[in-house]
Amino acid sequence: MRLLIIGGTIFVGRALTEAALDRGHQVTQLNRGKHATVTPAGVKHIRADRDEDLGALKNAAWDAVIDTCAYFPRQVKSLLTALSGEPHYTLISSVSAYADLSQPGVKESAALSVPAGEEVTTVSRETYGPLKSACEQVAVATAGTRSLIVRPSIIVGPYDPTGRFAHWVRRLSANDDFLAPGDGSAPLQVIDVRDLAEWIVRLVEQRITGAFNAVGPQEPCDFRNFIRRGLAALRSNARPIWVSEAKLAERKIEGGSMLPLWLPATAREFAGLFCVDGRKAWAAGLKLRPLEQIIRDVSRYEADLSEPVQAGLSPADERVLLAALRGN
Repeated sequence: MRLLIIGGTIFVGRALTEAALDRGHQVTQLNRGKHATVTPAGVKHIRADRDEDLGALKNAAWDAVIDTCAYFPRQVKSLLTALSGEPHYTLISSVSAYADLSQPGVKESAALSVPAGEEVTTVSRETYGPLKSACEQVAVATAGTRSLIVRPSIIVGPYDPTGRFAHWVRRLSANDDFLAPGDGSAPLQVIDVRDLAEWIVRLVEQRITGAFNAVGPQEPCDFRNFIRRGLAALRSNARPIWVSEAKLAERKIEGGSMLPLWLPATAREFAGLFCVDGRKAWAAGLKLRPLEQIIRDVSRYEADLSEPVQAGLSPADERVLLAALRGN
């Protein structure tokens, strides 16, 4: 299969490239060349800015295209217009595209957010979902029955540029006290980037179309379960100090940004964000590695980094907070 990956050098694109090569496909990457100086062996590189000139695409043809980095509907439209022939088109969207995430069990048939218009030019917490919804709308309208829409939850694993999952892995492996939020009942859904990529490539090989929620694990997981399994996986003596939502709120410690991947019960509009229905994807062959394996792999990856990406509270700020709470 001749496969064109838009992006291809960081995280999801990197994993897709590796999965496609492993399965014997001819891979071309289109990107600006800003995140990698060396193209992987066996991969062709087209240097182009999707927001400026995609003329290079008119001189070649591909069986399939995977778009990892479309944030604005105009980007989807310009790409599909520039492509020759009628290749299968995969858009990496997000569960954030759904209009209502206040209840668990959101299925692929649920309503999407009102699509953002062309006047929206920045990606923020408020615009991200509507922009992804708009990208999906353009993909389906333009590629029609050639389109595959993948809506992942939080994507984790080695090479994750956000540091969100790694924040907790570092805490779990530090053999020290660390802040654990709430009572541990907050749900958590994550998907390893390697599982996501391998599954997408297999779907593309079969020219599967439609929309899929790419989430895991199959068994419900909450924060207490995540921390317990992480400590066991790393054989760590770290000790979680559970701090109630009320005490966190008093000190203005917020979920998401300051405590990655955790949302308090008061964030009712997002109560279903980490409880999305993944049964359609699982039935379509999405295989998920154990959470323990992901944690160990991320721990090894983080250990080799000279400058790990910092997300959430810094260790110093966390120690000060825990000391203050003990003083109460």
